[in-house]
Amino acid sequence: MDASLEGLEAIFLDLDGTIYLGGELIPGALDFLSRCEQRGIRRFFLTNNSSRSVDQYHQKLANLGIPCKKEEILLSTHDLLAWLRRNEISKTWLIGTEGMKNMLEENGITTDDDNPQYVVLGYDTEINYDKISTASVHMHKGIPLVASHPDMVCPSPDGGLPDVGAYLAMLKVTTGKDPVHITGKPNAGMILHKIEELGLNPSKCAMVGDRLYTDIAMATRANCIGVLVLSGEATMDDVSALPEGAEQIPTTIVNSVDELLR
Repeated sequence: MDASLEGLEAIFLDLDGTIYLGGELIPGALDFLSRCEQRGIRRFFLTNNSSRSVDQYHQKLANLGIPCKKEEILLSTHDLLAWLRRNEISKTWLIGTEGMKNMLEENGITTDDDNPQYVVLGYDTEINYDKISTASVHMHKGIPLVASHPDMVCPSPDGGLPDVGAYLAMLKVTTGKDPVHITGKPNAGMILHKIEELGLNPSKCAMVGDRLYTDIAMATRANCIGVLVLSGEATMDDVSALPEGAEQIPTTIVNSVDELLR
């Protein structure tokens, strides 16, 4: 499969480092999205970044000139909520933003419980010492930890910023505990739920992203086309360092989405 992606029916797009970097669109991103529309390719925005709610992402995309429906935005928070429901968890202590807090509480999950069933960790760009110290105390008492996604850094124009994976390392040093589960990419269910809902064949769907260990690994697990863009975190050196047969090996590599569907 080359960058033309002939025969594609749906495309799932990472956001940070793929469609935009910081507050700026990746050059050519809008033209690429227009080509999706012209070819009749369904497109969805799928991100592990749990710092914003669907409403906030919808507004950010609109501000960047990208029209979309709210149901076209898929977050790691959705995967987290599904996991919490399956495990009948309704009381948590959250390390997360106000946007993430609102999404959990709208679904009947408390986020500052004195006796939580779980500590929940998201990408908290509003983090403070009370959140992490209280979480640490709960974890020392045996309360388990679940994280929204494993990303170590969030791409920015000025270099990688601490993401959930970095917070997990901090909590590991503090408590000696690892999370019992991590939701979001690269879990195949994050993308397969929507593919099955649409009645599509995974081999006719592509995941486009800038991270090998989340975006591309998930594409492999879901039997989708994995397209790596070099506009965010991963580099060609990272690809070259992968062992033969690794699930992080992409189907196609491009510099940015500007090279796709041409």
